Amino acid sequence: MKGDADMTPAQTHGLGNRDLLDQYLAAGFAGRVGWGERVALLVIDMAGAWTSQDEMIGTDLGGVLDSIRRLLDVVRERDDVPVVFTTMAYDETYSDLPLASRLKTPHLERMVRGSERVRLVPELDRRPHEALIEKPRASAFFNTNLPSILVAQRIDTVVVVGCSTSGCIRSTCESALDHGFRAIVPAEAVGDRSASAHEAALFDINARYADVLPIEEVVDHIRRRPRAAATVTTDG
Repeated sequence: MKGDADMTPAQTHGLGNRDLLDQYLAAGFAGRVGWGERVALLVIDMAGAWTSQDEMIGTDLGGVLDSIRRLLDVVRERDDVPVVFTTMAYDETYSDLPLASRLKTPHLERMVRGSERVRLVPELDRRPHEALIEKPRASAFFNTNLPSILVAQRIDTVVVVGCSTSGCIRSTCESALDHGFRAIVPAEAVGDRSASAHEAALFDINARYADVLPIEEVVDHIRRRPRAAATVTTDG
């Protein structure tokens, strides 16, 4: 067994950690997924429970919201980039909330369907044709119809924004990769109640699951990308 003098010192885990990134690159991590042919915008959990500082798990996400609204403005100028919103909501009897989840994350008991806590913040100005999904777990893909929505429109790339970086954003990016989708994360358009968890999650997301990019680059790409051909639908 090696002595203490032979042990590699622990590295600070942050998005800007050059040494750790070099180690990941040498191990084959942090490849680029890039942009595909068809893009969708996923807006994760920008509802009262997460965005109000008066809530148990809420925090100030004003800057994140501004960045998301900027992306929405660009996307809504087009007709080929669908928008999907998510929230988390359960029956007031907890009949759809397993005991293990209640024990581990008891705040979920407050996420009652129809309450202000689970409603999207009005600043997002969700449009009638923009889907809203109630997800039972952290990932927007788990036990929801999101994969079907994306496949039906031949989407191959998802831009993931919202909160929280260390929870639902990371989990959604992991599931996107598992389902074969490219995922892009604009760094300024995701947030977390913990700065250190935010930075660590962004580092791992960028290394393992998605491309973390500056929002300027994402906005510019969406604005300039060629318009995708309309999907063909037929009535049965």
